Formats: sequence, structure tokens, C-alpha cells
Amino acid sequence: MTVHSPTPFPGPYSERIAFHRTELSVILSLYGRMVAAGEWRDYGISTLSDRAVFSVFRRTAENPLYRIEKCPKLRLKQGMYSVVGMDGQILKRGQDLKTVLRVLERKLIRAVE
Repeated sequence: MTVHSPTPFPGPYSERIAFHRTELSVILSLYGRMVAAGEWRDYGISTLSDRAVFSVFRRTAENPLYRIEKCPKLRLKQGMYSVVGMDGQILKRGQDLKTVLRVLERKLIRAVE
């Protein structure tokens, strides 16, 4: 009788970039505030081989309003985190996730009349 040890998952799956639990808690905290304000309604998370993407939607069937991306390759250059707008323009980039997400928190501030 021959006993075979289980083989691990193939390489591409184990090499995907993903958000860490602490990063997700910061992102989901902002997401919850924006949902409560009625700005955002849905989100999607993608784990790719070179980056992780948290996409924010106003409605489910639309293109994302914003993409929060984590790209570790840019960690030593421009910053690992970035916020990308609907048109593909990078709104903010940096090393600290909370600092990068401040560009989206400004949307919550409104003048009261």
C-alpha cells in the first residue's frame, strides 16, 4: 500500500495578493459610513497576481465609482496603496492606507444649510 501526501495548491493561487485583516477593517469602516450616508451600495474584492482591488459601486450593475488598490511592487516607490477614480485617474497614492483613504472621506463632509 502506497501513501501519498496531499499536494499543495498550485503556485498561481498561493501567490495572489490580498488585503490583510487590519487593512480590510479600515476599508470596511469607511465603506460602512458611506453606505449610511447613502453614497455607496455595493462592493467587490479582487485578488490578482500583482495587486488586490476593493471596488466600490453606487449600484450593482455599474462600473466601480472608486477602486482601492494594494500593489506591493510599488511599496518602495510611490506607495503601496492607491485610490483610483471611475475614469482611471489616480486620486491619491501613498504608504499609509488611512492617509490614502482621506480623499474619499472628504465626500462625507457637506455644507449644512
